[in-house]
Amino acid sequence: MKTNLLMNFSVDKENCTVNVKREFNAPIANVWSAWTEVEILDQWWAPTPWKSKTKRMDFKVGGRRLYAMVGPEGQERWSFFDYTSISPKTNFKHSSTFCDSEENPDPNLGSSYWDLTFSEQGNSTIVDIAIRRDSLAELEMIIEMGFKEGFTIAMEGLDKIFEAGK
Repeated sequence: MKTNLLMNFSVDKENCTVNVKREFNAPIANVWSAWTEVEILDQWWAPTPWKSKTKRMDFKVGGRRLYAMVGPEGQERWSFFDYTSISPKTNFKHSSTFCDSEENPDPNLGSSYWDLTFSEQGNSTIVDIAIRRDSLAELEMIIEMGFKEGFTIAMEGLDKIFEAGK
């Protein structure tokens, strides 16, 4: 099993985009399932000590995932994904919008537009992620909110799921 897994995180201010390239010690089918099946997604999506709690998820073009990240004191941060494109085990795209528990978007936080591409490389899987914001100010805001640190912790949580499954 490979122990030095690839993790590249870069910010492209000109295009208001965060780019993440992440390697996982698992076959593409397992990695795809971890990103697209609520039972697995909720195990790792939030950075520890937070937990992901999905209210509903319909992984199809035009479908939505409504979920909360629940903090250690019970605080909730709601978001929804709207799935716009799906090519099984290859790519999917969605918008991600902060909202309240009734799905009313937070006008102060805007949306992110995610494009995730999955590819096998030997015994591992690479996930290339481009996350675009509408403006540089929005991009800088999510970076300042700790996106890189939180996302890195979540990716490490996903690694643990794959390790436990070996």
